[in-house]
Amino acid sequence: MFNFLKKNKAENHNIFLKNTYTNKEEEFKPIKDGEVSMYHCGPTVYAKAHIGNMRAYVFADLLGRLFRYNGYKTKQVINITDVGHLVSDEDEGEDKVEKSAKETGKTAKEITEGFTELFMEDIEKLNIEKDNVIFPKATDYIEEQIELIKILEEKGVTYQTSDGVYYDTSKFPEYGVLGNVIVEQQKAGARVEENEEKKNKTDFALWKFSPKDQKRQQEWDSPWGVGFPGWHLECSVMSEKILGKKFDIHTGGIDHIQIHHNNEIAQSQKAYGEVQANYWIHHNHILVDNQKMSKSDGTVFYLSDLEEKRIDPIIYRYWLLTSHYSTLSNFTWEALIATESAYKKLVGTFKGVDEGKVHDEYLAEALKHLNNDLDTPQAIAVIWKMLKDDKISKEDQYATILEIDKVLGLKIAKMSQKDDDSDIPADILEKAEKRQEMRKSGDYEGADRLRDELKEAGFEVLDKGDEFEVRKI
Repeated sequence: MFNFLKKNKAENHNIFLKNTYTNKEEEFKPIKDGEVSMYHCGPTVYAKAHIGNMRAYVFADLLGRLFRYNGYKTKQVINITDVGHLVSDEDEGEDKVEKSAKETGKTAKEITEGFTELFMEDIEKLNIEKDNVIFPKATDYIEEQIELIKILEEKGVTYQTSDGVYYDTSKFPEYGVLGNVIVEQQKAGARVEENEEKKNKTDFALWKFSPKDQKRQQEWDSPWGVGFPGWHLECSVMSEKILGKKFDIHTGGIDHIQIHHNNEIAQSQKAYGEVQANYWIHHNHILVDNQKMSKSDGTVFYLSDLEEKRIDPIIYRYWLLTSHYSTLSNFTWEALIATESAYKKLVGTFKGVDEGKVHDEYLAEALKHLNNDLDTPQAIAVIWKMLKDDKISKEDQYATILEIDKVLGLKIAKMSQKDDDSDIPADILEKAEKRQEMRKSGDYEGADRLRDELKEAGFEVLDKGDEFEVRKI
């Protein structure tokens, strides 16, 4: 399924990407002229995806949009991991799906199907173009995963322990090539008890046997015994079956570099004779208040949390684009609210404005940044610079922004023409501002009284830190 968008008439530049495999920024050269094939590590559907998880899929969407804008046909894959991902990346501990099923009293199928549906709803809220992506499930490729293990067994790189079939990384001298990982510094069993039967601490499971004292909900027969595939196996299999033994781009989080992606390379290169992707690109993490997201600390947020605060998820997409995908970004509600204000100012500028002619110079400047390793912050800066240029009509500014937004995906056209509650009567705004002054002075009783009066008049006040917003009920 290749998707194609006619190349825009504006001049485009060559595309450059930071390749983790070579640790260099390189000009993109496709395997097939005019076509780009991409594999993006997807969600493990044992729980709801949080806002940090969603950065991966916004990034994948940006890549697809960028290449299509530059005249390429694209074929993208985001896998759905619905089995085999254990609580430890070193293939130890409980299966995340099985664990979630036990805790909730649901079946594994109910867990995976339910969270897959929620994932699809969330990426749609972020304006991620699903029609351009294939979403294969690991459980649909069990036979193919078993076949890959057979190939690796024939290559002499596997061995069996009491709990499964493992890949012997000592038989693959190139192990750790991605990210220049020093194998001796790898830590096995960091979160769980180390498997003493492993020959090398970097060895990883290809097939795990079901526990003898319990029956798993997800298990299959194999030549080695009843069990389930290792987490790393599915990506090597599905990328090869859908994109071929060699494809253009593989993406994922920086946490995938050390183990998951090096394991993929070890599997695929040994089985098929070459590293499966030419370009490996990794996005960075999202912190919350400068801390790693933690459920116990209440710092794990979801798109639904934004919606409860009446913040459209497209604002989060915009916030993500204000920093480069490779940077460690810090999420705060204050920053998101500021982003919301900027976004509303942007779309509000073009309320009722007709589309004019694209300004080629500003468009070319924005595209130059986007083609330079997806430098979205600089592209957004170009938009705001253009808005200050009074030599360009609002109509031409609007047309130019809509063209840039074909890559950014911020729904500028739809949101700028959307009916909203911006026409708030002056007396209502005055009363809301007075309420805000009361809150700041500590007169909460008076503030509550004004809130009730506003509600009776058909308006609600949403408190957002030191700011507020008035909306019709």
